[in-house]
Amino acid sequence: MHTPDKITALESATALPARFYVGEAMLAMEKRAVFARSWQLVAHQGQLAEPGDHVVEQVGDVPVIVVRGQDGVLRAFPNVCRHRAGPLALCNGKGARALHCKYHGWSYTLEGQLRSAPEMQGAADFDVSAIRLPPLRVVEWQGLVFVALSDNVPPFEEVYAGITERIAPIDLAAMRFLRRDSYDIACNWKVYIDNFLEGYHLPHVHPGLSKVLDYRVYDTELFPWHSLQHSPLRNSGDIYGDGEAFYYFVYPNVMLNIMPGRLQTNRILPLGPGRCRVEFDYYYAQDEQAQARIANDQAFSDEVQAEDITICEAVQKGLVSGTYEAGRLCPKRESALWLFHNQLRAAYAAAGDAA
Repeated sequence: MHTPDKITALESATALPARFYVGEAMLAMEKRAVFARSWQLVAHQGQLAEPGDHVVEQVGDVPVIVVRGQDGVLRAFPNVCRHRAGPLALCNGKGARALHCKYHGWSYTLEGQLRSAPEMQGAADFDVSAIRLPPLRVVEWQGLVFVALSDNVPPFEEVYAGITERIAPIDLAAMRFLRRDSYDIACNWKVYIDNFLEGYHLPHVHPGLSKVLDYRVYDTELFPWHSLQHSPLRNSGDIYGDGEAFYYFVYPNVMLNIMPGRLQTNRILPLGPGRCRVEFDYYYAQDEQAQARIANDQAFSDEVQAEDITICEAVQKGLVSGTYEAGRLCPKRESALWLFHNQLRAAYAAAGDAA
C-alpha cells in the first residue's frame, strides 16, 4: 500500500478537511491521482461474452472501450482514434467484426491494429501496419471486468486478495446480472464513500437496516487496499436469508455488498465537485430461494438508499458552509474511513498536494 510519510494513529485521527470536498481543481487532481492510478470496475462478463462484444466507459477523463477479440481475449483501449481523436464506438454493442471510427471511418481490428484508413493514399510514409491503439490493462475477476489506465497501479491480485476465500461458500462467479439502478446525488463522491465506510450512523439513519444487522457485533477489518464491514443477519429471511452480510469497499470507488445468494456492486463516479453518480448493479444466484427474494431486496435497498442520499446531501451542505473544521474520528466505528482517507492522502501527496 502506498502510504504518506507520516500517518496519524487512528486514536488521534481527524477526517479530511472540507477543502478536499469542493472545487474543480481538486476534482481534476483526483481524476489524475486517484482514478487514473487505480483499478476501475467497467463491466460484467455478460456484456462481453462473445467476440466483438464491446463496452464503452469513462475512467477519469479518458474514454475507454473494452472488447472481446476473435481469439476470446478481452482487451481495452482508449476509445480514441489515432487519426483525430474520434470515438471508435458511441455505445455498448454486440458482435462487431472491427472497430470503426465514427468520425472519419478509420477501421481497426478487435486486437487494436489499424486495418484501413480511407483516402490516405496521398499521405507520405503512411504505414497502416505501424498504427495501433495503445493497450490498457484489463482483468476479469469473479464475473466482473476491471481496467487500469496506468502501469502505476498495485497488482490486481493484491487489491482484491482474500475476498473470494472469506465469503465462501458464496460464489460470486455463479451469480447473474439482473439490473442496474443509477442515482445522481448532490454530494462529492467521497462523501458517499465516507458514509458507506462506517456503521456509526446505522442507528440514527437506517432504522430498518438496524433491525437486520446486529450493531453490537458489527465489525470492521482493514486490508492493504480494501476494508470489510460485516455482521450476522437477523430477521431477514424474506430479504437476504440467513447468514452474514459482507460490505467490502475496494479503493478508490468500488463497493461489493454480498449477502447469501446476492451480490450488489456500487460504483461511485464523480460528476462534479458537488455531484456524483452511484451505479447499483444487482447479481443473483440462480437457486429458487435467491430468486424469490428479489422483489423484497429491491424495495429494501431503495429504502436504505433514500436514507443515504438524504444524509449525504445534507453533509455536503455542511462541508461547503465554511463553518466545518475536520473532526475527530471514532476509533471503534470509523477505522475503514481512516484507511480510505490515508490512501487519499498518499495519492494527493504523490500528486504534489497535502492533506
